[in-house]
Amino acid sequence: MVDWSGGNDRGAKPKKDAIWACVMREGAAEDPVYLRNRQLAEDWLVKLVEVELSAGRKLFLGFDFPFGYPAGFAQALTGSADPLDLWTWLEDRVEDSPHANNRFDLAGEINRSFGGQGPFWANALKRDINGLPRTKAEYGNPFPDRRAVEHLAKGSFTCWQMAGAGAVGSQVMMGLPVLARLRRRFAGQVAVWPFEELGKPVALVEIWPSLNLGQPPAGLIKDAWQVQQVALELAAKPVAELERLLNICAPEEGWILGVEPQ
Repeated sequence: MVDWSGGNDRGAKPKKDAIWACVMREGAAEDPVYLRNRQLAEDWLVKLVEVELSAGRKLFLGFDFPFGYPAGFAQALTGSADPLDLWTWLEDRVEDSPHANNRFDLAGEINRSFGGQGPFWANALKRDINGLPRTKAEYGNPFPDRRAVEHLAKGSFTCWQMAGAGAVGSQVMMGLPVLARLRRRFAGQVAVWPFEELGKPVALVEIWPSLNLGQPPAGLIKDAWQVQQVALELAAKPVAELERLLNICAPEEGWILGVEPQ
C-alpha cells in the first residue's frame, strides 16, 4: 500500500505528508518505508515489482489517490474517454524533479483551454498563474465537481483542488504519470482496476485509508501507520469478500476500494 504526495522532496528525516509504503508478504506486514520524493518512490516501486514477478508472486498495489477524474474531463481534454489515455496525456506534460515540478502551471494551462476559470483551483505558489484561481471566488467548473464515488465517501476531497489541507489534486496529477510508466514498463503484466479486467500478475487499485481508519496511536506518523493498517486489513479479508468489493463498474471515473455503491 502506498500513501502518495504531490509536493517536493521532504528531506532525510521521516515525517508526515510524505510518501510512505508498506509491503504485506507471506502473512506479515513489513515496517513502513519512508520515501522522501517521487523519484525514489518510483525506483522503489519498480524494484518491488521486479522482485515479486521474479519470485512468481502476484502484487496488489494500492495507491491513495484517484485513478480518474469526473465524467467528461478525459474526453474534453484528450479526445478520448479512456482514463488510461489521460494518464498518458499527463505523463507527456508533467515535469517533475525532487525540488520542483510544473503541476500548478499545468493546471493553469488546462484551465485556460476551458476558458480560464476551472476546473482546477488553489494556487499555492507565491507567483500568480494565469487561469488558476487561488480561491473559489471567481471559480467556474465546466465538469462535475465530484466523481460518483466521492458522493458516497464522506470527507473525501475533489480532484480539482490543487492545494490546501486534505487536497488531493496535486497527488493525482503527480501520481498518474508514475502509474502510466509502471504500466508501460511492465506491459502485459499490469491491470488497472476498475478500468481493466483483473487477472494479470500486478493489480493497481485505488484506496483511501481514511475510509475506515481513525487516528493513529500516539507517537506514530499517521501516513506510515495507515499504509500498514490498510495492508493488514486487506490481507485479512476473505477472497470472496475482496472479489465482491472489486466487482465495480466505473469505466471512466474509477472507484475507491471499499466504498459500497448505491
